[in-house]
Amino acid sequence: MADREHVIVIATPLEAEHVATIRAAAPAGVALVYEPDLLPPTRYVADHRGVGSFVRAAADQARWEASLARATILWDFPRRTVTGPVEMALAPRLQWIQTTSSGVGKAVHDLGLADSQLPITTARGVHAEPLAEFVFLVLLAHAKNLRQIEADQRAHRWERTCAGELAGQTLAVVGAGKVGANVARIGRAFGMRTIGVLARPSTARGPELGLDRVAGPAELHAVLAEADAVVLATPHTPATEGMIDRAAIAAMKRGIVLVNIARGAVIDETAMIAALRDGRIAFAGLDVAAVEPLPSESPLWDMPNVLVSPHSASTAPSENGKIAAIFCANLPHFLAGRHDKLINLLDKRRMY
Repeated sequence: MADREHVIVIATPLEAEHVATIRAAAPAGVALVYEPDLLPPTRYVADHRGVGSFVRAAADQARWEASLARATILWDFPRRTVTGPVEMALAPRLQWIQTTSSGVGKAVHDLGLADSQLPITTARGVHAEPLAEFVFLVLLAHAKNLRQIEADQRAHRWERTCAGELAGQTLAVVGAGKVGANVARIGRAFGMRTIGVLARPSTARGPELGLDRVAGPAELHAVLAEADAVVLATPHTPATEGMIDRAAIAAMKRGIVLVNIARGAVIDETAMIAALRDGRIAFAGLDVAAVEPLPSESPLWDMPNVLVSPHSASTAPSENGKIAAIFCANLPHFLAGRHDKLINLLDKRRMY
């Protein structure tokens, strides 16, 4: 293999049609390595981790490490297996990583890549639509008394009731990137008033993100006091870790609906559980948890005003096709040395 040759190694499971798309986009001089027998079996479409108990035989592990040693480009971070962690040092020729997630800032720091010059591109924007749909699944389920309707149906009970509505409510979105902007767009379509709490607020960003009002982090508690629903869509960074703490929850309007599609570390889970019990938080839709998988003894599993989703709200059949499109669009820019043109280039300092 010539030193100038690039080698793409697909490091996590990927459907064959998307492998073919990448292979077709790779010009002469760029090799593609995809060895599915070295990767864990998948559990569902767009499963990037695969079966957790997966173990490679010694000979297969040697093949895997040989592939990583050739890699100049990685599709995704190599996943840990029960045979032990895969160290990035196993890929000494690495020059670019395309991840399959948008919230990879902490992982990049944990892998010791925060101070490197290695370009890392993310899946930012790919999950905006399915995540926003999950948000409105939660908001509509609560507003329209879905659980009561289902209970009445199971009991064969015809009892007319009065449900709520989203129109006229105030929707606060904490962290209005592409996901938050999509949530705000749909919220406005339902007739909701939208407020975005942004790390870098400016009045110009309101129309850009579909927000009626823009606020900064210092205004978080004031926004929570007027919101009927709050959606956490912020990246996990040192600045956002624990931002929804006891004081923030105490500032919330009683009866608020909370949706967390960010990371579990953004919220004080103990304080949230207390607020769910006393009614300050009327309903919560949680796609993430402080500890994942959510421990079986967590009270969240059995709370009638909680919807637990196993960190799956972002996953849809179209996911890997969209990420492959980003990768293929970035490939010629990377090969030309135009890193400034890369789509979704991670800012390692900001961690998003």
